[in-house]
Amino acid sequence: MPRVTNNVAAHRRRKKYMLAARGYFGRRSKTYRMARQTVERAMAFAFAHRKQKKREFRSLWITRINAACRINDMSYSRFIDGLHKANIEINRKTLAHLAWHDSDAFAKLVEIAKG
Repeated sequence: MPRVTNNVAAHRRRKKYMLAARGYFGRRSKTYRMARQTVERAMAFAFAHRKQKKREFRSLWITRINAACRINDMSYSRFIDGLHKANIEINRKTLAHLAWHDSDAFAKLVEIAKG
């Protein structure tokens, strides 16, 4: 019985990693072993950072809302509490956009939250 080498599948598997490693520096893009290690590490970081991105953006939105609240003589926590008590359901992304681009509309929301 002839020996089975599985060349086609092995070559495709290696090529997948080598294509993913294009643009890497030095041996990381040239040799299979280094390319595979680097690509797998990059994929792990990409997975983790997709989760971190959501946390970081929420933190940025809260910072922007807080800064706009301070300009209008109110703290962030009292502002959010006032919006909840006034039954205004606006997410933090939208609030941050208003604070950044439309300060007049945000000031009206602050007045509603104060009352």
